[in-house]
Amino acid sequence: MTAPGAPPTVDDLPVRPELRGKSPYGAPQLEVPVRLNTNENPYPLPEALVARIAERVTEAARGLNRYPDRDALELRGALARYLTDTTGHPIAAEGVWAANGSNEVLQQLLQAFGGPGRTALGFEPSYSMHGLIARSTGTDWVAAGRGADFALDADTARRAVEEHRPDVVFVCTPNNPTGTAVPAETVLAVHDAAQAVRPTLVVVDEAYVEFSHGASLLPLIEGRPHLVVSRTMSKAFGAAGLRLGYLAAHPAVVDAVQLVRLPYHLSAVTQATALAALEHTDTLLRYVERLRAERDRLVVELRAAGCEVTDSDANFVQFGTFDGPGGAAEVWRRLLEHGVLVRDNGVPGRLRVTAGTPEENDAFLDAVRAVMKEYDR
Repeated sequence: MTAPGAPPTVDDLPVRPELRGKSPYGAPQLEVPVRLNTNENPYPLPEALVARIAERVTEAARGLNRYPDRDALELRGALARYLTDTTGHPIAAEGVWAANGSNEVLQQLLQAFGGPGRTALGFEPSYSMHGLIARSTGTDWVAAGRGADFALDADTARRAVEEHRPDVVFVCTPNNPTGTAVPAETVLAVHDAAQAVRPTLVVVDEAYVEFSHGASLLPLIEGRPHLVVSRTMSKAFGAAGLRLGYLAAHPAVVDAVQLVRLPYHLSAVTQATALAALEHTDTLLRYVERLRAERDRLVVELRAAGCEVTDSDANFVQFGTFDGPGGAAEVWRRLLEHGVLVRDNGVPGRLRVTAGTPEENDAFLDAVRAVMKEYDR
């Protein structure tokens, strides 16, 4: 409890017990020359797209006295076409849903399929918001493990599902913060084991899939009404400030999340901006190709510098192992002294760096080489 007369803290308020002592999600935002800690796309939107956004938003602004299309039908149709074109698997607008970032998509899924008395399961280390959102919806959270190389094999995943009998399962591929891809056969093993227990929602989080060496697992939803693929426009589309996430699934799943979504949750301005971005898909995906090449360069250069590097299919790289004095936190601090901000996700002995522009990556690699000479590992 807070001392008498001191301002109250969160834990002094009547918050739900499972939220006490928890910290909100977030990464340090420091003013340094090179920021590579939040997996943002480093390339600003092209001027042609900026102009198109202005046109679409201007058009939308003329009707801001009215509520937006609460079902975002035009946007969902455009997202369905994008998924169809890029995966080769036909998706109809009825099987797509959009919300304010993929986190809201995940929240809506847990509101509809989780909740008090139900359990969600994930394979950690992974995206920490899965567990945070689960707890915020009153859903019990179970963290199963991964292998020593951070991979997830089918037998391990199957055993975890059979042991914990969850109502919702999260599989992040490529996985954040490790960058590890999960094979289709493992996702199918998770799905089949879960359905053998009870009808269970399996959510494949593909926030970084456009950066992957392999293909999307989107085609797996065919004939599997309890399998969902979630995506975002924050990464590949370079639109982190837009806050637009979406899912693809059986239309019945879309019907279910509409039971819990807030009225008119996507503003007219958000819908207009996302539609403009989708018109420029080809240009934006060329930036993705650049970042994939830079990501692969980081892997090679970090290994040459003496780091242990996890194979990555995302726009970031996990590297280490820092077992000397101070561990990864000390290396993080020393890199910061060189003007480079990376992410300490709490994975023992490891840090994560986002692929930036070639110039940013050069600065990061120079800093790593300098720190590696100083640091007693």
